[in-house]
Amino acid sequence: MRLTKICREERGATAVEFAITAPAFFAVLFGIIDGGLLLWTQLGLQHGAEMAARCAGIKASTTASCPPNNTSILTYAAQQSYGVNPPTSTFTVNAGSCGTSSGYVVTASYTFNILTTYWGTPHLALSAQACFPS
Repeated sequence: MRLTKICREERGATAVEFAITAPAFFAVLFGIIDGGLLLWTQLGLQHGAEMAARCAGIKASTTASCPPNNTSILTYAAQQSYGVNPPTSTFTVNAGSCGTSSGYVVTASYTFNILTTYWGTPHLALSAQACFPS
């Protein structure tokens, strides 16, 4: 008689259901957060590379908004990578071909650290490249 009474008891069912579904819910939640941070970082690197390639291509201005030499262009690229704050060693500036004409190619290579390191490698290599004809 006592066993049937325990089996019919419904108190605490919500706590058990939460304990079963919470790990999956939090895994999906942290996965979405990591994915958003990953896309934000990639977008920031691409923006920095594009702006630096443009400045390297024109090299017409000596103001702080578009620096004239390669060292300043690398600093400018790091400043334009909004939300990332990478070191200047992340970027490289090279003279190269942009389609059918010559120009400057700015590349970025950055290591993104994942918040959830439980499922494999704790970091991903991100890269961005931009070209602007001179």
